[in-house]
Amino acid sequence: MSYRSADLNLLKVFEALMTEGSVTRAADKLSLSQPAVSNALRRLRETFEDPLFVRQGAGVAPTRRATELWGPLAMSLQVVRDSIEGASFEAASCRAELRVAMSDYVSCLVAPGLLEHLGRHAPGVRCHAVAGTVMDFCQTLSDGRADFAIGAYSDDIQRPAYLRSRRLWTVDFFCFMRKNHALAAYARIPLRKFLDAPQVDVSLEGTTNVIYDRVLHSRGLERRRVSTVSHYASAYEVVRRSDLIAVLPWSRGLEVFNMAGLRRVPPPLAAPSRTVELFWHERHDSSALHQWVREAVVALFARD
Repeated sequence: MSYRSADLNLLKVFEALMTEGSVTRAADKLSLSQPAVSNALRRLRETFEDPLFVRQGAGVAPTRRATELWGPLAMSLQVVRDSIEGASFEAASCRAELRVAMSDYVSCLVAPGLLEHLGRHAPGVRCHAVAGTVMDFCQTLSDGRADFAIGAYSDDIQRPAYLRSRRLWTVDFFCFMRKNHALAAYARIPLRKFLDAPQVDVSLEGTTNVIYDRVLHSRGLERRRVSTVSHYASAYEVVRRSDLIAVLPWSRGLEVFNMAGLRRVPPPLAAPSRTVELFWHERHDSSALHQWVREAVVALFARD
């Protein structure tokens, strides 16, 4: 392909298809008709001599060639966007769309305050929460499906070189149960009673190897875990309405979950605290909008 003959306007369509995963959503994002986006996709395919996107469910998925192109093109397009928009950035008049990948636990803590802040200072910025866990948010940031991720990074996974981060707050783990539970009288539940009690836990990835089990297994212990759920909000509610207990995260100073009717005590074996961080891709380092959002998130949620 010759640069001199290339239609660079097509790259905006390529970017929208990569980030939206749908011709319909790409058309909405670009304020174009679906036939116009389909026509642009046809021309992109001719330009790069590759299908670039194939049907997958209700949307489209990138081919290997599209994925290879996306890394350098995403970086370049962001530099161009920053050059055009950066100098004139004003939060009050900004019109933009942001996506933040986070678990439901983090979303419950972050979304109310962040959306209130955006509504007051940047009402033209649309913000969408994207379901995300440490297992997939690096790829989500790399693919451009999210602008930011907020969560606790696992020490078991090497951080990619493009990942940037800022510490926000510390999460501790406590044992929760309903207030009239048989174990609620203990300031710290005896280990054997804890291991024998039926328990529920959260597995965002759908696996049974959850955080606190690793603590127990490292000491040759196993608890009576009878259920897992995929949302933290569900776990708190299950504990409130049953005889199950659970080891769940607790973020002091950021409590928004309904704790009415619940008892919280330290688990018999301490689980290591985890640090929640704000993550972004290095290609957004110089974006004035992203810098403003990062500063807002840090101001709202950082706890030293």
